[in-house]
Amino acid sequence: MTLPTRTLGTTSALAVSALGLGCMGMSEFYGTPDEAGGIATIRRALDLGVTFIDTADMYGPFTNERLVGKAIAGRRDEVQLATKFGNERLADGTRLGINGSPDYVRRACDASLERLGVDHLDLYYQHRVDRTVPIEETVGAMKELVEAGKVRHLGLSEASPTTIRRAHATHPITALQTEYSLFTRDLEDEILPTLRDLGIGLVPYSPLGRGLLTGAISSTPSADGDRRSTAYFPRFLGDNLTANLQLVDKVTEVAERKGCTPGQLALAWVLAQGEDVVPIPGTRRVAYLEENVGAAAVTLDTADLAAIEEAVPRGAVAGDRYGDMSSIDA
Repeated sequence: MTLPTRTLGTTSALAVSALGLGCMGMSEFYGTPDEAGGIATIRRALDLGVTFIDTADMYGPFTNERLVGKAIAGRRDEVQLATKFGNERLADGTRLGINGSPDYVRRACDASLERLGVDHLDLYYQHRVDRTVPIEETVGAMKELVEAGKVRHLGLSEASPTTIRRAHATHPITALQTEYSLFTRDLEDEILPTLRDLGIGLVPYSPLGRGLLTGAISSTPSADGDRRSTAYFPRFLGDNLTANLQLVDKVTEVAERKGCTPGQLALAWVLAQGEDVVPIPGTRRVAYLEENVGAAAVTLDTADLAAIEEAVPRGAVAGDRYGDMSSIDA
């Protein structure tokens, strides 16, 4: 199977598979880590034409990059590899905060290259904006990595329109990664117009609402290590969850009429938002990966999009996307 490709960015363009694969949950946050399952899922993704693979140094921490490196060994030429820096952690998981200092950028990149077992990154993101360091200094250091051949393209994550413009003026930004789904649409006001004005692609993470929009979740996740059971993710708790599951029921009704799963419908909606949009649904299971890939074959017409909008009006979701939004650039 060959997925269609899409192009992120115009000034510094990167062609990637229309759907990517987010690897975070293979190592942390959504339950017990599963290296074997993660490696099998990544290799199956490559077989299916999902070649845009996303990780970050802080996932694990550090273990997810090693997992991805093992999975793509011998197949590097098939992959558009993206990783991120900026959420600084120690090996024991201790969080040191957000770090965008130029020296840290250089050290973080070298460490990621070593863990991944590669000589260059196709896309290198600043994971969160460090408000104590001018963005021009951070992106200036990232630009040096491009000049050194260690990085091909630059990205930002969860950056504000002002930050995006300042960064892009320092070096062309290829993509912005941020949360975007039927449940999270605030970026449509200012961020998405800014991206399109500058010719920057959008890489939505959590396009399935951290699993809610698949229809597979009926109660607050209870597995050890699943942070969706904590106040960090308010949409999964109490009355918020009850209200959000009612929205998922409506999505399921539309999906049944369309002949697809609710998750496929939700992903197809994200894909329909523009050819410059490349979602990276995360999973560590081959079966869920295959279901997600099926979304690329779901075509939504005007009537379908109207039905989805009626099922989940913008702003209908209950609860903030994070319990603590202080790390989000605004």
